[in-house]
Amino acid sequence: MIVRKLQEAEKSGRKINSNGWDSTRLLLKNDGMGFSFHITTIYKGAELHLHYQNHLESVYCISGKGSIEDLATGEIHAISPGVMYALNLHDKHILRAEEEMKMACVFNPPLHGKEVHNDSGAYELDAESVSD
Repeated sequence: MIVRKLQEAEKSGRKINSNGWDSTRLLLKNDGMGFSFHITTIYKGAELHLHYQNHLESVYCISGKGSIEDLATGEIHAISPGVMYALNLHDKHILRAEEEMKMACVFNPPLHGKEVHNDSGAYELDAESVSD
C-alpha cells in the first residue's frame, strides 16, 4: 500500500515548478502502478500550449476557472470544478487559467518525476526520476 500526504509531497522533490504551473507528483513510474497521479496548480493568467505526444492524460478540475482549446477543431471548453477532460488522441491544446486552477491529473505511461514541458509542449519519455 502506498500512502502519501499532499502537504508532505509539496515540500519534497515531488513538487516541480515551471512557467505558469507547478505539479506535485504523488504517484510516479517507480511506484509500479502503470500510471502517474499529480495535483497540479495552473496559475492565474497562464496560457499553456501543450501537446502530449508521448502520454495520454486525464484531468479533473478541483477548483478555479479556465478553458481548454482543442487546436484541431477550434472548440473551446470551459473548465470549472467538477469538469474532467481526457486527451485521448494526444490532442494539441491550449490551457488557459482565468483563476488559479487546482487539477488532479493522471498520465499514462507514468511520469518519472522531474519532467517539464519541452519546446513542443510534451513530456519526454526518459526523464530523471524523483528520489524520496
